[in-house]
Amino acid sequence: MRQNIVPLSLMRNVKKAILGIIAGILIIISMLYYLQEKLIFLPTKLEDQYQYSFDEPFEEFFITRPDGAKLNALHFKREDPRGVILYFHGNAGNLERWGNEVLGLVRRNYDLVIMDYRTYGKSSGKLSEAALLEDAQAFYDYVSAMYSHDEITLYGRSLGTAMASYLSSRNSVSTLILETPFYSLVDVAKERFPILPVDRLMKYPFKTHQYLQEANCPIIILQGDEDRVVPISSALKLYRSLEGKQRTFIKFEGGRHNNLSTFDEYQHVMDDLLLSKAN
Repeated sequence: MRQNIVPLSLMRNVKKAILGIIAGILIIISMLYYLQEKLIFLPTKLEDQYQYSFDEPFEEFFITRPDGAKLNALHFKREDPRGVILYFHGNAGNLERWGNEVLGLVRRNYDLVIMDYRTYGKSSGKLSEAALLEDAQAFYDYVSAMYSHDEITLYGRSLGTAMASYLSSRNSVSTLILETPFYSLVDVAKERFPILPVDRLMKYPFKTHQYLQEANCPIIILQGDEDRVVPISSALKLYRSLEGKQRTFIKFEGGRHNNLSTFDEYQHVMDDLLLSKAN
């Protein structure tokens, strides 16, 4: 019988190809682990002397954390507010951008507090998941010292939905609004890197679904069906995990990650949520 003999050179080439694939995967895994902060957090720094300018009255302030981090924030103030919104912004930019983004909420006659995360804008400090969540609690404490619990609305956008959800699990608030939220950041990473062990690599898992199991307030989820940053599947998975909670899911047809506020439906939802509250 004739035997099919594989040429030695072909075997060597196959071996080299396999080793090359393995090496490539290991490089990707290493990059994902060591560079994930650069993938998740996209801050824009501001000089300490930078002067904010907005069309609504505000005060700038800092909160200093136990590890020495200084966190920059804005407190928009109305004369006779309906309540206060504690707002946690997305993963890019700084308060120069986000201060303008929230003016529509302020103009519904709400005070509003918004902070820059560590390394963003004028804020300093070393990033970690624990530090970011503890920082969020410090700002809740700041707000709750001036407003009653039933006057406080938490609003999280994208990355900020993790911080807002975490606070809702530990504190009393009136309402939690989540714009483009995720089930967990691991869930989003799995969507991007399906063949990698991202659950073992993520230093910032931000398990939003776990935080919300302890929430005792109405939860409103706003999500576009054309979001390419946080797929609607992740937001729906989060919503479904909240069975038994007072929850609402609002889908925006044609909505993407950064344009929900341009929809008339978004403005109507904000009116229904915020203007219905008595002064």
